[in-house]
Amino acid sequence: MLKHEKKAFIKFFTTYFGSVAILILVSGFFYFEEQKKGLLEQEHLSMIEYARLLKTDGNISISEGISHQIKRDIVISKFSMNNFINGDLFFIKYVPFTWDSGYIELKKDKAGFNKELDLKKRDIILIQILLLLLFAFISYFLSFRALKPMQEAIQKLDGFSKDLIHDLNTPITSILLNMKILEKNHQFEGNKPLKRIKKSVEDITELHNNLRVLLQEDSFHLERQNIFNIAEELVNTYQAIYPNLRFELERFELFVKTNPVALKQILINLISNSCKYNKLNGSIKIYKSENKLFIEDGGIGIKNPNEAFNRNYKESALGNGIGLDIVKRLCDAMDIGIHIDSKVDVGSVITLEFH
Repeated sequence: MLKHEKKAFIKFFTTYFGSVAILILVSGFFYFEEQKKGLLEQEHLSMIEYARLLKTDGNISISEGISHQIKRDIVISKFSMNNFINGDLFFIKYVPFTWDSGYIELKKDKAGFNKELDLKKRDIILIQILLLLLFAFISYFLSFRALKPMQEAIQKLDGFSKDLIHDLNTPITSILLNMKILEKNHQFEGNKPLKRIKKSVEDITELHNNLRVLLQEDSFHLERQNIFNIAEELVNTYQAIYPNLRFELERFELFVKTNPVALKQILINLISNSCKYNKLNGSIKIYKSENKLFIEDGGIGIKNPNEAFNRNYKESALGNGIGLDIVKRLCDAMDIGIHIDSKVDVGSVITLEFH
């Protein structure tokens, strides 16, 4: 399952299961409160029945845990037969002793009530757990069902894109070879249309390479690599292409588990941008600190670094606005953090954080 598919799956699962879970928990709470209310009513009724029997038959059993005591000296204002006190250890109720004065104080131990309430609470919690497990399974199944149409559509689009990228390889290679032949012909030396065609072909080649690597995301094989080796190879390549720039590569060791092809494409895009948007006789510095790799340049900078990874965003006619978007996608696929700090006319610092 690809990263974007996992995100869609998790969102659907959490939305559906979260809603059901809240409903189950809230329903269980109110059901428990109703059960508790019913038990309290039963306790109250048992004490009323005890008082009735006590008045009709003085010799009554106290097997239910109820005891009574006659209180002749207490006065209760606004007396109600519905009085029922739920204390910490006892239930307490008062009933008139005679029509003239005095009350019978009834006390009932709460141990039996608490035990029965705990049993009901345990049963309700057990039922809730079983329901949560059941709906977790249902949510998991429905999430996969909901994801299937999207996966089928992505697979079709992915297959078409891979075929298209593969088929483009032949004409691009042919154009590049013919461009080299034309460049050797002195008749076309300094020809501006030819230079524009060459620049367009280079842009298409760069885009082709980016898409080719991006479409391999689902089959990325991660292996332990020393990033310095890849960076050194690219610095040597770009130093030859941009001899007016000063490259500074600090020697370091940074071993990470990554896909070497995808990581190389990330560094190609980043170093290439640092070269394209640099100043005359500018500099590019590559160094590391702990698990972070820094690519620093003294170029023209980026006006809106927070938008640099948005597709089609560009501040110059030199680029196509898709390179950094692909860089971000490749970084996300390999769990690499990326951040840009930039100031106009000062330069940019790109940070790659490896987890």
